[in-house]
Amino acid sequence: MYELLEPICLVTYLADECNEELAALGHRTYWDGYFASRAAPLGWVPAQVVHAAFYSFAEGEAARHVPSAWETIPPEASVAARERGSAASLRRILGDELAGSPGLVRAADLATKAATSAPMEGRVVYAGMRALPVPGDPVARLWHSATMLREHRCDGHVAALVGARIGGTEAHVLSALEMGIHPPESFGRIHHLPKERLAAVMDGLRERGLVDTDGRFTDSGRATKQRVEDLTDELAAPPYDALSSAELDELIAELEPITATLVATGSQ
Repeated sequence: MYELLEPICLVTYLADECNEELAALGHRTYWDGYFASRAAPLGWVPAQVVHAAFYSFAEGEAARHVPSAWETIPPEASVAARERGSAASLRRILGDELAGSPGLVRAADLATKAATSAPMEGRVVYAGMRALPVPGDPVARLWHSATMLREHRCDGHVAALVGARIGGTEAHVLSALEMGIHPPESFGRIHHLPKERLAAVMDGLRERGLVDTDGRFTDSGRATKQRVEDLTDELAAPPYDALSSAELDELIAELEPITATLVATGSQ
């Protein structure tokens, strides 16, 4: 389900329409729009709350964008702009025939049934998304529900990382190694951080036996990463308990052509 739904969510971050909608509101940079719109379902919360909920950003990164991004642009306006832009991207990439197909409507309905059925306890960002109205338009509804499921999975991933005592920057290092990036400090999500900070993170991973002296996975590090991913998958399963086996099979079948079209364009 992650592989089927993630390309739907990625239009928010990779396609132009969402950025254009957020810029039109007055957000000055990509990251202003990102933090303002993704965190907006939580309400007007301080940067510390956003930092805790998003988890993977370095100390101080959230504070550069929230709550200042909401001072002239209400959070609800950013939420609406994100939805408009993301739905517009999906319509453009999918084309009129697929975007208007009965299969997409059915996929949206089933994804919404799953996305609105999971327990919210301990799922802070997901709970914020659940508090928003579900769009009536099928394309927007499919994006909205896929994003709810993504945030549900993300909340579970954060719990898995916390349980494994893997911090946000450390998680990026382990992901970089899993992707074959070496040195992992060159990974795009963390390469901009101060060298002293990155060195401290690598030293900590070495002390715990998760990376070796060359900055590569040890067997223990690889096993730890795999345990986090396995637990993330396990924690992401509850929404789909709301679907019968036949409905789950139907959702997969209806999503496959949608996802294939998005993957072919890189969700752009």
